[in-house]
Amino acid sequence: MSDCIFCKIANHEIPSNVVFEDDEVIAFRDLDPQAPTHVLVIPKKHYANICDGVPAETLVAITHAISEVVKAEGIEESGYRVISNAGADAGQTVMHFHMHVLGGKNLGMGLLPADSE
Repeated sequence: MSDCIFCKIANHEIPSNVVFEDDEVIAFRDLDPQAPTHVLVIPKKHYANICDGVPAETLVAITHAISEVVKAEGIEESGYRVISNAGADAGQTVMHFHMHVLGGKNLGMGLLPADSE
């Protein structure tokens, strides 16, 4: 999608602080972090949300990227949260499927506020 900010990041049209990248996905630091570690993992191909026909191989690539991110960020042992918002009522503001990876502090039981870009 030509106007999607995450598609532009995935295509390296907009700079980002990349933490991990492979052929299927890119992971980059959130511009408005809600925790010491706040990384977004997105598929390079556009999907609106997790239920938008995301192929199994892309979901596997996202899972692998999350694993690499938590290792690189040093939060694998202490713990982390992975969240995906779907739709406006859930707080999704960028309509490109993405996973938030948060950690680096005790996150308690609170929920992540609306997506940040």
